[in-house]
Amino acid sequence: MTAVAIRQEQGQALADDAKAYDALLGYAARHPDWSEAGATVAALARGTGHRIVLTSRGRPVADSDPEPGVPFRPPAKPTAVIDPLSVDPDLLPRSASDRIDARAVGPFLLPRHERGYLDALASRLQSCAQRTTGADARIERGPGGRPRLEPPSASTIPGCNATALGEPTPTEKKALAALGTLVNACLAHRGAPAVTLSLNGEGRPVATGRWADGPLVSSCLTTGRAEQLAPYVAPAAQLYVSTPAHATTFFALSPANKARIAGGAALVLLVTVVATVLAGIRLVRPLRALTAAVQRLAEGDVSAQVRVVGGDEIGRLSVAFNSMAGRRAELERLRKAMVSDVAHELRTPLSNIRGWLEAAEDGVVDNDGELLASVLEEALLLQHIIDDLRDLSAADAGELRLSKAPVPVADVLAQTAHAHRADADASGVRLTVTADEAALVDADPVRLRQMAGNLLSNAIRHTPHGGTVTLSARVTEGSVRIDVADTGAGIAPDELPHVFERFWRAEKSRSRQTGGSGLGLSIVRKLAEAHGGTVTAHSTPGAGAVFRLTLPLLPETGGG
Repeated sequence: MTAVAIRQEQGQALADDAKAYDALLGYAARHPDWSEAGATVAALARGTGHRIVLTSRGRPVADSDPEPGVPFRPPAKPTAVIDPLSVDPDLLPRSASDRIDARAVGPFLLPRHERGYLDALASRLQSCAQRTTGADARIERGPGGRPRLEPPSASTIPGCNATALGEPTPTEKKALAALGTLVNACLAHRGAPAVTLSLNGEGRPVATGRWADGPLVSSCLTTGRAEQLAPYVAPAAQLYVSTPAHATTFFALSPANKARIAGGAALVLLVTVVATVLAGIRLVRPLRALTAAVQRLAEGDVSAQVRVVGGDEIGRLSVAFNSMAGRRAELERLRKAMVSDVAHELRTPLSNIRGWLEAAEDGVVDNDGELLASVLEEALLLQHIIDDLRDLSAADAGELRLSKAPVPVADVLAQTAHAHRADADASGVRLTVTADEAALVDADPVRLRQMAGNLLSNAIRHTPHGGTVTLSARVTEGSVRIDVADTGAGIAPDELPHVFERFWRAEKSRSRQTGGSGLGLSIVRKLAEAHGGTVTAHSTPGAGAVFRLTLPLLPETGGG
């Protein structure tokens, strides 16, 4: 019961922290400073029962429970950092490709007359959709004030003109033009072609055109948005959540209650002493042996074990200790291997970056756009490795966040194939997709695309010029099987059991010539397990390989 109560209290504390973080993040996204944050902080403190303090640049800007005459001394580490331009994904789920809070709209905030104009268009489109199809369409408003119809299919009904509703207003055009200048300046500085910006269905700026996809455009778009929004949002602040310093519980006891408490305490003390003496005689010997083993383990002897005697609590504790000691020895071995692997993986891009910079400093190469592009490519590779390590760390800790929904597998495979079509064409690999339209799973669509994308990119990298990669899905025995098959060289039988291990590659030199971080397949396995599924690999040397992802089929869809 105590453990349950502790877990409940910890869960409530995390919920309170997330609530305070979200509320203050929303305030920061809509205000240029923290001057009026006192009311929001006070309301959050009343709702959670905690003391909430905000500091910026080392100085308190809001305190729900200040101590008169006592300056606030913050702990070594804040509860969270409030920055709408860099949202903490551990406290709130990420709904976009960047870490900018969706409520930070800045110059994209529509004035009243433009909102009224769009509201009238949305109302007419809603009436047309309901009149034409009888569908129950509703109007929802984005953070910038732009209305949209839900579901999105209501905006594409023939005979209902939705073009005017999707057109940017003068305010949005002006903001898009300013953002486009920042983004294209960033791309030009890195030697990349310019792109065109537009608004998606949620009123969020996106890049369009031939060169819109790719990490370089995404990086410049994120940087440009952050630069554009900076004057409109509050500066980064540190959030501290703690128990009020003067919180006290008062007890009012009558003389009769005091007598009952004293009698009860005396009885409990007597029973405790008797039970302790009787149990101590029986427990001293095995406890001494267990204590000696613990001391050996504390001194670094990971082989320390204790002899198990009996099946009582001490015996079960001895079994648990032996299991813990064995697990610690295994974890120590894995930790050393992990540190070695991580150091090896990070050394290559860091060495390349250092080499390019030293060459530029010595005048061996020109300090031009090509050099910056090379350094950026290595930095993006380094970021990719770090992101993969973070995903694996979250999965190992059981903190991987999933936003499940019914997902048509055919749509996900089509999107994945479209995203990797350019890589396949560049490698001379033919890419085909076949999917059962009845394949519907309960999954996180972003994570499902990540699993399919990792398997597909791995297959393309290991398929020679002129080869074929086939992406398929079918429903069988209450599950959905997604196969990624290639016509590459295949995997040797003795190497097949290791393909899902971290940092494992078939190349004995562990080179990066074929690309990848060595973590993609490990991430696929962790994500599959988080969805209640499995991933396996089958291969015949010289005849290619097949990676199969199996996920549960939604019960209401049936199966065959």
